[in-house]
Amino acid sequence: MAKIQDFNQRFNYLCLSIVINSAGNALAISTNLGSAVWTASAVNLSKWVNIPLGTTLFLYGIVVTIVNQLMIGSFDRRRFVSNLLYTIPFSYLVQFSQWIFDSLGVPTYSFWLRLILDMIGLFCVAMAVSMYSRAKLIMHPNDDMAYIIRFKYISGSAVTSQWLSYIPPVIISILAYLFTGKVFAIGFGTAFALVFQGAMMKWSDTHAFPKLKHHVDL
Repeated sequence: MAKIQDFNQRFNYLCLSIVINSAGNALAISTNLGSAVWTASAVNLSKWVNIPLGTTLFLYGIVVTIVNQLMIGSFDRRRFVSNLLYTIPFSYLVQFSQWIFDSLGVPTYSFWLRLILDMIGLFCVAMAVSMYSRAKLIMHPNDDMAYIIRFKYISGSAVTSQWLSYIPPVIISILAYLFTGKVFAIGFGTAFALVFQGAMMKWSDTHAFPKLKHHVDL
């Protein structure tokens, strides 16, 4: 019975985290002041290859899922499937949520209001990552990469693992700029996420839904 209750709790937090993560990323994109690093790179990649953001995020997730398997050093079927299971709803929820925020006029709000909304969106992203990292049922492959780095390679440091996991999206954003001559979804919010997302995750680990504990399986 205790195991069933534990699973139900983790599953409920997982579902909530997917909604929060999608909405937070979409809100940051809609403010036009910079989004989280991985999302910003996906927006730039979407503009570069000229396909919808949801599809770009999904294809992005497939590639990162494969990279995660290489980082582990062996094929983990459960992790492979779970990464893809998270990618599907998240990718298209971001696109749908952005449409909602755009329809509400968020891009036309005053600069200071958009700045506040941008930071709120990015905090929601960090909190959501903390939630489903702790629940450890399924994870977005981008964040699973940071999780693998955190617990397999650098002894649990949330901040350092986030910085290391940002290397691929930063490279992709640079390449997109070199090929298109334009930059999208990169600005204050991106710098804010680069500097503070790891710290916001660490704070969320102990303050946002503290009953949810880490379930480490590496």
